[in-house]
Amino acid sequence: MSSSQETKITWLGHATVLVQSARGTTILIDPFIEHNPKYPKSFKLPEKVDYILLTHGHGDHISDVVPVASKHGSTVVAIYELAAYVESKGVEKTIGMNLGGTVQLGDVAATMVEARHSSGAQDEKGTHYVGVAAGFVLTLEDGPVLYHAGDTAVFSDMQLIRDLYRPEIAMLPIGGHFTMGPKEAALAVSFLAPKKVLPLHFGTFPPLTGTPAELAKLVGAGVEVVSWSPGDSA
Repeated sequence: MSSSQETKITWLGHATVLVQSARGTTILIDPFIEHNPKYPKSFKLPEKVDYILLTHGHGDHISDVVPVASKHGSTVVAIYELAAYVESKGVEKTIGMNLGGTVQLGDVAATMVEARHSSGAQDEKGTHYVGVAAGFVLTLEDGPVLYHAGDTAVFSDMQLIRDLYRPEIAMLPIGGHFTMGPKEAALAVSFLAPKKVLPLHFGTFPPLTGTPAELAKLVGAGVEVVSWSPGDSA
Protein backbone atom coordinates (compact mmCIF):
# COMPACT_ATOMS: atom_id res chain seq x y z
CA MET A 1 0.00 0.00 0.00
CA SER A 2 1.43 3.34 -0.99
CA SER A 3 1.49 6.28 1.40
CA SER A 4 -0.88 9.22 1.41
CA GLN A 5 1.91 11.63 0.48
CA GLU A 6 0.45 12.43 -2.94
CA THR A 7 -3.19 12.28 -1.86
CA LYS A 8 -4.55 15.61 -0.65
CA ILE A 9 -7.51 15.77 1.73
CA THR A 10 -8.81 19.26 2.52
CA TRP A 11 -11.39 19.94 5.21
CA LEU A 12 -13.85 22.69 4.25
CA GLY A 13 -15.76 22.80 7.52
CA HIS A 14 -18.52 20.61 8.94
CA ALA A 15 -18.52 17.35 6.91
CA THR A 16 -17.39 18.88 3.62
CA VAL A 17 -14.15 17.35 2.37
CA LEU A 18 -12.23 17.71 -0.91
CA VAL A 19 -10.17 14.68 -1.94
CA GLN A 20 -7.60 15.04 -4.72
CA SER A 21 -5.96 11.80 -5.82
CA ALA A 22 -2.39 11.41 -6.99
CA ARG A 23 -3.68 10.90 -10.54
CA GLY A 24 -5.80 14.05 -10.47
CA THR A 25 -9.31 12.79 -9.71
CA THR A 26 -11.15 15.40 -7.65
CA ILE A 27 -13.95 14.35 -5.30
CA LEU A 28 -16.03 16.68 -3.11
CA ILE A 29 -18.00 15.07 -0.28
CA ASP A 30 -21.16 16.63 1.21
CA PRO A 31 -20.99 20.18 -0.18
CA PHE A 32 -22.18 22.67 2.46
CA ILE A 33 -20.71 26.01 1.46
CA GLU A 34 -22.87 29.14 1.26
CA HIS A 35 -24.50 28.79 4.68
CA ASN A 36 -21.67 26.92 6.37
CA PRO A 37 -20.30 29.28 9.04
CA LYS A 38 -17.01 27.37 9.11
CA TYR A 39 -16.38 27.21 5.36
CA PRO A 40 -13.05 28.96 4.64
CA LYS A 41 -14.37 31.86 2.60
CA SER A 42 -11.08 32.45 0.77
CA PHE A 43 -10.95 28.84 -0.46
CA LYS A 44 -11.66 28.30 -4.15
CA LEU A 45 -12.74 24.91 -5.40
CA PRO A 46 -10.80 23.53 -8.38
CA GLU A 47 -12.19 24.49 -11.77
CA LYS A 48 -13.08 20.85 -12.36
CA VAL A 49 -14.71 18.80 -9.60
CA ASP A 50 -15.09 15.37 -11.15
CA TYR A 51 -17.44 13.83 -8.61
CA ILE A 52 -19.61 14.91 -5.69
CA LEU A 53 -20.43 12.23 -3.11
CA LEU A 54 -23.46 12.64 -0.85
CA THR A 55 -23.74 10.64 2.35
CA HIS A 56 -27.37 11.56 3.09
CA GLY A 57 -30.10 14.08 2.40
CA HIS A 58 -29.85 16.63 5.20
CA GLY A 59 -29.42 20.25 4.13
CA ASP A 60 -26.06 20.66 5.85
CA HIS A 61 -24.72 17.98 3.50
CA ILE A 62 -26.48 18.62 0.17
CA SER A 63 -27.44 22.31 0.14
CA ASP A 64 -24.84 23.31 -2.45
CA VAL A 65 -24.87 20.23 -4.64
CA VAL A 66 -26.86 21.80 -7.48
CA PRO A 67 -24.78 24.98 -7.95
CA VAL A 68 -21.45 23.20 -7.45
CA ALA A 69 -22.30 20.37 -9.85
CA SER A 70 -23.49 22.89 -12.45
CA LYS A 71 -20.49 25.18 -12.16
CA HIS A 72 -17.81 22.50 -11.97
CA GLY A 73 -19.25 19.85 -14.31
CA SER A 74 -19.58 17.25 -11.57
CA THR A 75 -21.22 13.85 -11.55
CA VAL A 76 -23.12 13.31 -8.29
CA VAL A 77 -22.87 9.91 -6.60
CA ALA A 78 -25.44 9.03 -3.94
CA ILE A 79 -27.82 6.34 -2.77
CA TYR A 80 -30.38 5.72 -5.51
CA GLU A 81 -33.29 7.74 -4.10
CA LEU A 82 -31.11 10.72 -3.19
CA ALA A 83 -29.52 10.70 -6.65
CA ALA A 84 -33.00 10.86 -8.16
CA TYR A 85 -33.98 13.68 -5.80
CA VAL A 86 -31.02 15.94 -6.67
CA GLU A 87 -31.56 15.16 -10.35
CA SER A 88 -35.10 16.49 -9.95
CA LYS A 89 -33.55 19.67 -8.51
CA GLY A 90 -31.38 20.25 -11.56
CA VAL A 91 -28.28 18.05 -11.30
CA GLU A 92 -27.58 16.78 -14.81
CA LYS A 93 -25.24 13.84 -14.17
CA THR A 94 -25.85 11.34 -11.39
CA ILE A 95 -24.85 7.83 -10.40
CA GLY A 96 -27.36 6.13 -8.13
CA MET A 97 -26.03 3.22 -6.08
CA ASN A 98 -26.77 1.43 -2.82
CA LEU A 99 -25.23 -0.03 0.30
CA GLY A 100 -22.53 -2.58 -0.44
CA GLY A 101 -22.05 -1.43 -4.02
CA THR A 102 -18.87 -0.07 -5.58
CA VAL A 103 -18.48 2.33 -8.50
CA GLN A 104 -15.24 3.23 -10.23
CA LEU A 105 -14.58 6.98 -10.30
CA GLY A 106 -11.42 7.40 -12.33
CA ASP A 107 -8.63 5.96 -10.22
CA VAL A 108 -10.86 5.80 -7.14
CA ALA A 109 -13.17 2.90 -6.24
CA ALA A 110 -16.04 4.27 -4.14
CA THR A 111 -17.86 1.76 -1.97
CA MET A 112 -21.06 2.73 -0.18
CA VAL A 113 -21.22 1.40 3.37
CA GLU A 114 -23.69 1.57 6.21
CA ALA A 115 -24.23 4.54 8.55
CA ARG A 116 -26.69 4.99 11.42
CA HIS A 117 -28.52 8.29 10.98
CA SER A 118 -31.70 9.77 9.49
CA SER A 119 -31.71 11.09 5.94
CA GLY A 120 -34.87 12.97 4.91
CA ALA A 121 -34.43 15.90 2.51
CA GLN A 122 -36.46 19.03 3.14
CA ASP A 123 -37.67 21.66 0.69
CA GLU A 124 -40.64 24.00 0.28
CA LYS A 125 -42.92 20.97 -0.19
CA GLY A 126 -41.91 19.26 3.05
CA THR A 127 -39.72 16.29 3.96
CA HIS A 128 -38.93 13.66 1.36
CA TYR A 129 -37.72 10.08 1.57
CA VAL A 130 -34.33 9.99 -0.13
CA GLY A 131 -32.98 6.61 0.91
CA VAL A 132 -30.92 5.90 4.02
CA ALA A 133 -27.74 7.45 5.35
CA ALA A 134 -24.43 6.00 4.19
CA GLY A 135 -20.69 6.32 4.40
CA PHE A 136 -18.08 5.90 1.67
CA VAL A 137 -14.87 3.91 1.47
CA LEU A 138 -12.54 5.33 -1.18
CA THR A 139 -9.82 3.01 -2.44
CA LEU A 140 -7.22 5.01 -4.37
CA GLU A 141 -5.01 3.25 -6.90
CA ASP A 142 -1.95 5.29 -5.90
CA GLY A 143 -2.92 6.20 -2.37
CA PRO A 144 -4.46 5.07 0.88
CA VAL A 145 -7.89 3.66 1.63
CA LEU A 146 -10.09 6.46 2.99
CA TYR A 147 -13.32 6.18 4.95
CA HIS A 148 -15.78 9.07 5.24
CA ALA A 149 -18.38 7.97 7.78
CA GLY A 150 -20.94 10.65 6.98
CA ASP A 151 -23.18 11.40 9.95
CA THR A 152 -23.44 8.36 12.16
CA ALA A 153 -23.66 6.83 15.57
CA VAL A 154 -21.08 4.21 16.43
CA PHE A 155 -22.14 0.69 15.46
CA SER A 156 -20.37 -2.62 15.90
CA ASP A 157 -20.51 -3.48 12.19
CA MET A 158 -17.79 -0.88 11.65
CA GLN A 159 -15.64 -3.94 12.28
CA LEU A 160 -16.87 -5.29 8.94
CA ILE A 161 -15.64 -2.10 7.25
CA ARG A 162 -12.26 -2.77 8.87
CA ASP A 163 -12.19 -6.43 7.81
CA LEU A 164 -13.34 -5.79 4.25
CA TYR A 165 -11.54 -2.57 3.32
CA ARG A 166 -8.81 -1.82 5.91
CA PRO A 167 -9.17 1.97 5.87
CA GLU A 168 -5.95 3.75 6.74
CA ILE A 169 -7.53 7.19 7.18
CA ALA A 170 -10.92 7.56 8.85
CA MET A 171 -12.94 10.77 8.63
CA LEU A 172 -15.31 10.59 11.60
CA PRO A 173 -17.92 12.96 13.07
CA ILE A 174 -17.09 13.85 16.66
CA GLY A 175 -19.33 16.81 17.54
CA GLY A 176 -22.05 14.96 19.40
CA HIS A 177 -25.77 15.85 19.61
CA PHE A 178 -26.57 14.80 16.02
CA THR A 179 -23.72 12.27 15.62
CA MET A 180 -21.09 10.49 17.64
CA GLY A 181 -19.19 12.49 20.23
CA PRO A 182 -15.57 11.79 21.21
CA LYS A 183 -16.47 8.87 23.52
CA GLU A 184 -18.40 7.06 20.80
CA ALA A 185 -15.90 8.02 18.11
CA ALA A 186 -13.11 6.46 20.19
CA LEU A 187 -14.98 3.17 20.15
CA ALA A 188 -15.44 3.56 16.38
CA VAL A 189 -11.66 3.99 16.08
CA SER A 190 -11.13 0.74 17.98
CA PHE A 191 -13.49 -1.03 15.57
CA LEU A 192 -11.94 0.48 12.42
CA ALA A 193 -8.24 0.40 13.40
CA PRO A 194 -7.11 3.26 11.12
CA LYS A 195 -3.66 4.82 11.26
CA LYS A 196 -5.04 8.36 11.18
CA VAL A 197 -8.32 10.02 12.15
CA LEU A 198 -9.53 13.25 10.56
CA PRO A 199 -12.31 14.62 12.80
CA LEU A 200 -15.40 16.14 11.16
CA HIS A 201 -18.78 17.64 12.08
CA PHE A 202 -17.64 19.55 15.16
CA GLY A 203 -17.61 23.22 16.10
CA THR A 204 -19.94 24.32 13.29
CA PHE A 205 -22.89 25.09 15.54
CA PRO A 206 -23.12 25.46 19.35
CA PRO A 207 -24.45 21.93 20.08
CA LEU A 208 -21.46 20.30 18.32
CA THR A 209 -19.10 20.48 21.27
CA GLY A 210 -16.77 17.52 20.77
CA THR A 211 -13.12 18.31 19.98
CA PRO A 212 -10.13 16.48 18.47
CA ALA A 213 -8.27 16.91 21.76
CA GLU A 214 -10.98 15.01 23.62
CA LEU A 215 -10.87 12.21 21.06
CA ALA A 216 -7.06 12.04 21.14
CA LYS A 217 -7.15 11.36 24.89
CA LEU A 218 -9.41 8.36 24.34
CA VAL A 219 -7.72 6.49 21.49
CA GLY A 220 -4.68 4.26 21.50
CA ALA A 221 -1.17 5.66 21.19
CA GLY A 222 -0.75 4.16 17.71
CA VAL A 223 -3.53 6.27 16.17
CA GLU A 224 -2.92 9.85 15.04
CA VAL A 225 -5.85 12.22 15.63
CA VAL A 226 -5.34 15.27 13.46
CA SER A 227 -6.21 18.61 15.05
CA TRP A 228 -7.09 20.72 12.04
CA SER A 229 -9.05 23.79 11.05
CA PRO A 230 -11.26 24.40 8.00
CA GLY A 231 -9.01 24.99 5.01
CA ASP A 232 -6.27 22.68 6.31
CA SER A 233 -5.10 19.71 4.26
CA ALA A 234 -3.86 16.33 5.40
